[in-house]
Amino acid sequence: MKALIRPLIYVMSALMVLSFTSCNDFLDKEPEGKVPEEKVDYTNMSNMYQPVSGVYAKIRTSGMHWVIWEITTIRDQDVFSGQFNGSDYYNLMIYKYNDSFWGFDEIWKQYYNIIKVANSAIETLDLYAENITNDNDMKNYKAYRGEVMFMRAYAYYRLVQAFGPVTILRDNNQVDLSRSTISAVNKYALEDLQYGMDNMPRVRPNQNTHIGAVTAFSAATLAAKIHLNEGNYAKVEELTDDIIKNGGFSLYPDYYQLWKIPGKLCDESIFECQLTDFGNSTGDLIDADQWFVCQGPQNSGSNINGWGDCGILKSFRDWAYARGETIRATTSFLFADSTTPDGDYIKPQANPNNADCWNGKAYTPSTQMTEGRTKYGTNNNPRIFRYADVLLMNAEAKIKNGKSGDAPFNEVRRRAKMPELTNVTFEQVMDERRMELVCEWGERYNDLCRTGLAKTALEGWSEDKQYLPLPFNQYTQIPDLLLDPKDE
Repeated sequence: MKALIRPLIYVMSALMVLSFTSCNDFLDKEPEGKVPEEKVDYTNMSNMYQPVSGVYAKIRTSGMHWVIWEITTIRDQDVFSGQFNGSDYYNLMIYKYNDSFWGFDEIWKQYYNIIKVANSAIETLDLYAENITNDNDMKNYKAYRGEVMFMRAYAYYRLVQAFGPVTILRDNNQVDLSRSTISAVNKYALEDLQYGMDNMPRVRPNQNTHIGAVTAFSAATLAAKIHLNEGNYAKVEELTDDIIKNGGFSLYPDYYQLWKIPGKLCDESIFECQLTDFGNSTGDLIDADQWFVCQGPQNSGSNINGWGDCGILKSFRDWAYARGETIRATTSFLFADSTTPDGDYIKPQANPNNADCWNGKAYTPSTQMTEGRTKYGTNNNPRIFRYADVLLMNAEAKIKNGKSGDAPFNEVRRRAKMPELTNVTFEQVMDERRMELVCEWGERYNDLCRTGLAKTALEGWSEDKQYLPLPFNQYTQIPDLLLDPKDE
């Protein structure tokens, strides 16, 4: 067969606000801000995974933007911003929103960056598919397409979590950028995830051909989380039962090391962003820019030094200790003026108004860092979805469906060395999620909103404050965003 040669061009939207300027950024390359000049032979199936790698790279560069992390995690009144009183970050904690805040605009743009690269990657994969001549390559094509569709669905999931109704960008040249309802966006994302569940391998990510790549069970987990937000407990139970029975997942036995280098891509991992320093003290580094750094304590003069943002409130710590938490408290709470179990000393803070406790899940001990690498968190992976969440979703769904959720619930508690409970209640599951998932992608805030508990649990909160406002930079240039969302 004659080789089909076409330029590798990722189509950009003609509209500037939703557009960006990179695409050929694979796992080992930063975005270059230009369309590549190289040609691609779409009959060479050995290169078919390259556009998929590009979407993973966009998850790393766009999905791990530090401002997304801060905004996502500081509205639950367990975690707070280390920014000054009166700043846009600080005001998030009292649900006072400024639609001109650059961070809101950044969330919108960065997740649509992922969607655009995913759309283009699907187009590229489809060009390979035109030249497939055997069943094995077709199987790979469908699996790779499933990975990309998972990551596109993930971006929509986060956009809905932040803004509620958003635009479904089915094509990068799309002219109609009006928003769709939450249910319509969820339906679109669930269709992507169903394709992934049908075509990706039913293995753990650490068993995948490309180690750490998402699988059918990753898609099922994200689908379960969407159904959980919709209150569809029957579907949540069905999906999580399948993951538990057939996924081969298990909780990493050491909760502390789960978040350190030994826990990377362990049997608990369902989706995480892969980073590496290649084991070298200098040279190439694949990292998430300031994602770890923004969470680290201000501890100048050591490898354990960050910005001091995203502190953990004393009220939450007191609640945790009153529950008898030890394992998870030691792991999650990184205190000022203390020495970690790995021997790293965290200095007292010079400013008494600064945070005095940070997210210990983002702490990588200096003893585990490659010699010569001093950037906070280097060579560790941001964890996104993990099996403990699946177990707790399953427990909640079973209880809501009139069954016992004791077994999955207590599996999570056993690792934390917490007493097992019987006849577990919905309220106890919510408390367990609060402790197990603290500082993880706004899970607590989302749980409170989806269950209707926010109105009593969050001081100063009201239903009109659940979502962030549309960014000023978006709706002033795309007025159709202000139209009533359509149900399609």
